[in-house]
Amino acid sequence: MEQLGLLFVVLFAAVLAEPLSRRIGLSSAVLMTVFGLVLAVLPFVPDISLEPHLILPLVLPPLLYAAARRTSWRQFVVNWAAITLRAVGLVLVTAAAVAAAFSLVHPAVPFAAAVALGAVVAPPDPIAATAMASKLGLPRRLTSVLEGEGLFNDVTAIVVYSVAIEAVVSGHFSAWDAAWRFVVSAVVAVLVGGVFGWASSRLVDRLDEAAWKVALTLLVPFAAYAVTEWLDASAVLAVLVCALYLTDAATRTDDSGYRLVGDVFWEIIELLVGGFAFGLIGLELSTVLREAGASWPRMLGGAVVVIVVVVALRLVWLLATLRIFRTAHRDHLMDEPYTWKETVVTWWAGMRGVATVALALALPLTVADGRPFPFRAEILFTAFAVVLFTLLVQGPTLPLVVRWTGVHADTAAERRMELDLWNRVLRAELAELKRVSAAGDLPDDVYERLRTGLLQRLTHADPQAADADETESARRAWQRAGRFREIQRDVQAAGRREALDARREPGVPPDVVDRVMRRLDFRAGP
Repeated sequence: MEQLGLLFVVLFAAVLAEPLSRRIGLSSAVLMTVFGLVLAVLPFVPDISLEPHLILPLVLPPLLYAAARRTSWRQFVVNWAAITLRAVGLVLVTAAAVAAAFSLVHPAVPFAAAVALGAVVAPPDPIAATAMASKLGLPRRLTSVLEGEGLFNDVTAIVVYSVAIEAVVSGHFSAWDAAWRFVVSAVVAVLVGGVFGWASSRLVDRLDEAAWKVALTLLVPFAAYAVTEWLDASAVLAVLVCALYLTDAATRTDDSGYRLVGDVFWEIIELLVGGFAFGLIGLELSTVLREAGASWPRMLGGAVVVIVVVVALRLVWLLATLRIFRTAHRDHLMDEPYTWKETVVTWWAGMRGVATVALALALPLTVADGRPFPFRAEILFTAFAVVLFTLLVQGPTLPLVVRWTGVHADTAAERRMELDLWNRVLRAELAELKRVSAAGDLPDDVYERLRTGLLQRLTHADPQAADADETESARRAWQRAGRFREIQRDVQAAGRREALDARREPGVPPDVVDRVMRRLDFRAGP
């Protein structure tokens, strides 16, 4: 019961953290981490009893799916160079550099164990970075690459981590086997994710209710993760492929209710699961300190060295690859060029999160011959220190870096793009209306009514899209329509109040009222 109460407190705090983060300007990820730290040091708060090997399967599938829904295959194709260099190249280089630095601080540590630490702290967290970046008004090209890096770097890190752990436990390591395992893991994951995505999209098309469809999309990421993990492949990559497939399929369906319900549902899931994940990071402080024991102050020096390597190497890598990004832009392989200011923002946004903590906590207790896992306490303490530094130092100061560099999205250009798209959509609707009318299937009065409505919307979206007479006529009609909408809202509000009153009356089934209310809400529109 204590554990259930703790879970409720963390989830309740996750809801409150969102409005509080807007008010004070700090990311909800930072607030939830601090909240978890506070809970961890309070003597009356029970220790979290979640098994380490369950953290990733419970947390990553819904968070990865929710993050993948905000992107598309095209963004990965356009930015493949930057994403690959960071999600694969930077992760491998960071793992090696951290392993070398940790070995210098602790000469007795087996190099494979040091590599395991490098793999643990190498991947930035996609949820932390994008949650902060999205609220700072950064250009979409930056958030796209941050999302892509964060979504795919776990694939590389987990494979390196698994190989390193196996080498420590068994005492055997083969570079060829590690490379072959990486390739096979990726291929199997893509196949499994594609199969789950294709099969799920076919099943979604056969379901009638939006709630059923969304419920299926909640189960599919967990199933894809579990099956791929059972096949000893990259479960993270399988979830990403499946999520991107289903997202693309959802954009092509005519079921707007499915999309509306899905958007709200996954926003809630991301809020609760993401809040729990960052609260869990803070809560695990007690586990880390208990593991380190009284010797944790002596571990601070090594942790500082690793933090410096992780943070500095990211900046060096990004600056070194800046020329590649610019070349890719000239060759039309990327949306926009990268400047040194954008590189600085991208560097400071590389925060670690729940994957790092989960991998560190999942370190084995013993090796094959029964001896304790070497330097487990030091690795766990160092990984936790990296997470806290990147979340609680880089996170709150990221807005300052953004303001100092002056990097921000071109909102005027985005608005023009939105208007252009509306123009295209409405002109396509006008063309279809003319085609139907020419076929003789549309009465003249119906045609004129539909045409007038479309012209009003077109003129409102793009005043230069119609001639002067049509513009003035549409403007007057739009004013009348504005007054009509005000009256319509008042009338519909009265109807909803009546329906709500009926819900309180004895003998009126609530589900009947709810169905009527749902139709009233859809009729009201935006």
